[in-house]
Amino acid sequence: MKKLFVLVLLLSVALVQAQRTCATPQKTQELMNTVPGFAAHHQEMKTYLRNTSQENLFNKPNAPQVVVTIPVVFHILYKNTAQNISDTQIATQLAVLNADYRKLNADFNSVVPSVFRPLGADMEIAFCLATRTPTGAATTGITRKSVASSFSFDNNYYATSGEPAWDTTKYLNIWVGKFTDNTLLGFAYLPSSAGTNYDGLCISYTAFGTTGTATAPFNKGRTATHEIGHYFGLDHPWGSDGSNCNTTANSDGVADTPATNNPYYNCPTFPSNTNACTTTTNGSMFMNYMDYVDDACMAMFTTGQKGIMQNTLAGPRLSLITSNNGCGALTLEDFEAINAIAVYPNPVRNYFQITSPLVAIDEVELFNALGQLVSTQKLVGTNAQVNVSELAVGTYYIRIYNQGSFVKSAKIVKQ
Repeated sequence: MKKLFVLVLLLSVALVQAQRTCATPQKTQELMNTVPGFAAHHQEMKTYLRNTSQENLFNKPNAPQVVVTIPVVFHILYKNTAQNISDTQIATQLAVLNADYRKLNADFNSVVPSVFRPLGADMEIAFCLATRTPTGAATTGITRKSVASSFSFDNNYYATSGEPAWDTTKYLNIWVGKFTDNTLLGFAYLPSSAGTNYDGLCISYTAFGTTGTATAPFNKGRTATHEIGHYFGLDHPWGSDGSNCNTTANSDGVADTPATNNPYYNCPTFPSNTNACTTTTNGSMFMNYMDYVDDACMAMFTTGQKGIMQNTLAGPRLSLITSNNGCGALTLEDFEAINAIAVYPNPVRNYFQITSPLVAIDEVELFNALGQLVSTQKLVGTNAQVNVSELAVGTYYIRIYNQGSFVKSAKIVKQ
């Protein structure tokens, strides 16, 4: 009897360990609890990104049809030689990302049911290893560092004890290492954290790429696909909580992903309504990259999810698409400089940001509806923050300058 109990216990532990876990909601909640004003900013950003009907660089009339290529730097933080994954393993992960985000994955037709295939979308996003460091030196796009056995990868990945991020406005930083919780596969920061020194994603060395230390059932590179989805603004299909199908907060805000109230695990059989908010013939889209199924059982993003990603790339992550760090950045021939200035979120309560990757800007003026100047603020960096917390509710007109020369105007609504 004792041996049977131990066997059942071991099988239960193995089952738990074989289920996907993502800490993005927890990391977001930590910021809400500790960073003043972040909760309101995060909610405003979600509302902005979900408004896929707003005009942006990608859907405006005569907008060029382009594939955006993102420069990536992989930071390998290892406690032993086994965790110091090979360049080959890194290359397999990059290949998976480039297939999944262009809808070129070989398993699309075999994994995605025919009823959902028309919703599948080419994200028109590609990834490449950075060829230049922030200082302009040549690089392979990979850093490696031996860390202490007591090192907390979960919390210190970007600290000096780990590997500080390369400019997060210009690179997608991906840290690979061993989490304190062996069941955790990864987490990423949403666009509300764009430009911070911790921005990017962390992935377990056992759920990275398709070879080497990658361990089934998470050995097809889909953990990175999933986490980068968060990085570009996507929620899980059940939202940030998922416990209540009747609340907007617990929805992913995407019209073409059927609403669910909990994640799907392992490899469900189609159709499944187990966690569906509304029972239908087609059931849930559990094979979406943002669900929790095994790597082999997820194979698609949707057109609605693409809209959110494009809003992210036209707003909080705009500077990534003009980065000159080795990926053939978009130029003025693709997007005019004046259009490559994003003001978001809008409406706003406490602060909005101005992202201007192609044109230097250093000052903004805010005028009320009567045309009266109510605030002048200096702008610092590619992602500059503008505080409007002291302004009255209403509509404001802004004028953006560089060294006294007018660059662009825009309108914001203070809630």
